[in-house]
Amino acid sequence: MSFEPHLTKRFGIENSRKLEVARKHGAYSSLQKLFSMKPTDLIEEVKKSNLKGRGGAGFPTGMKWSFVPQNTGKPVYLCINADESEPGTFTDRYIIENDPHLLIEGIICGAWAIQCHTAYIYIRGEYANQFKMLNEALAEARAAGLVGKNIMGSGFDLEIWTHRGAGAYICGEETGLIESLEGKKGQPRIKPPFPAVEGLFGCPTIVNNVKTLAHVPWIVHNGGEAFAAIGTKDSTGSNIFGVSGHINNPGYWELPFGMHVPEFIEKYAKGVKGGKLKAFIPGGSSTPVLTAAETEDLYLTYESMMAHKTFLGTGGMIIMNDQTDMVKALKTLTHFYADESCGQCTPCREGTSWVDRILKRILAGEATTRELDMLVEIADNMEGRTICALAAACAMPVRSFVTKFRPDFEKYCKPAVYPAAAVS
Repeated sequence: MSFEPHLTKRFGIENSRKLEVARKHGAYSSLQKLFSMKPTDLIEEVKKSNLKGRGGAGFPTGMKWSFVPQNTGKPVYLCINADESEPGTFTDRYIIENDPHLLIEGIICGAWAIQCHTAYIYIRGEYANQFKMLNEALAEARAAGLVGKNIMGSGFDLEIWTHRGAGAYICGEETGLIESLEGKKGQPRIKPPFPAVEGLFGCPTIVNNVKTLAHVPWIVHNGGEAFAAIGTKDSTGSNIFGVSGHINNPGYWELPFGMHVPEFIEKYAKGVKGGKLKAFIPGGSSTPVLTAAETEDLYLTYESMMAHKTFLGTGGMIIMNDQTDMVKALKTLTHFYADESCGQCTPCREGTSWVDRILKRILAGEATTRELDMLVEIADNMEGRTICALAAACAMPVRSFVTKFRPDFEKYCKPAVYPAAAVS
């Protein structure tokens, strides 16, 4: 069965960002049906679709929406996470650049489902141009009665605001994002309480990724079962997969889940540039790296990635050829996490700095092979011992790089010297 894109169908159309052009090609056409549905019915359709969050965690969207408590007397908020800051991840920006009205339509759908009347788009601080594009699209939608009071005569009110971050990666974590929106330091909160119960301004809040919400208008049009029929049983629908690194054709493509990774690399990325495949990072820099051999039976699905003890994450793939210095590659990643740690949790604050300093020693030829074991030990002690997942985002690459490519690291190291055993 041929696949028709859901997210990128208007990409490439001249002036696709403009409301008039977008509406000629179907934008906002889901709203008439949307407002005839009960909010609970929409949630059930999204549950049937098995739409998973596209921001990295892969949590079922319909289930997340259903966690919002009813009749609390408090307002409900929807926060859109456009703080796309992880190395290797760059697909959300293309929705904003090419079809911001798809995102706005998805926000309206999500807000209807949870009966929210105020939404905030939290966008990465470095996305200055995209921030401007979003505001222009929102101004058009507001002038056309698609945002604001009594949308399309439905009686439903929704205001959407944009908020530009200041360059902190940690604000991509949902509670760090909420803290930043409240004007506080972007430090993640202890959970529970979860944002669905007590989030922005102490009120029920849902945080969804850009791509997640952009799928919802299609589900409104076609139903959850039709969405679930695309892809595989556990990885339904499509995703925008991005690829960078040592490949001949870097870029992004919307594809249904299920493609064989070697086929993707050859068909879309046009093969590995400058050599053979050595390492593959599947979903942004925080996901465990795989060897070339491990990709031979790897598919672009959540379940295949889990079977290989890694994650699909954001779908931002990084390709490394056989000339890659894995020590330098890991040092680049650990420096990022050491720099971006908020410092709130000791295992993260100290652990990220320690692994970064050890790798600096290794590259300088000052370390012994014993320090490779120390890197793995530090990674083991970082993971699962912090408020948020940033420590794990550093620990998982460290552990996988060192264990799978240890000879690359040993080339830089002196032999370990251990104390002589005591003689009785």
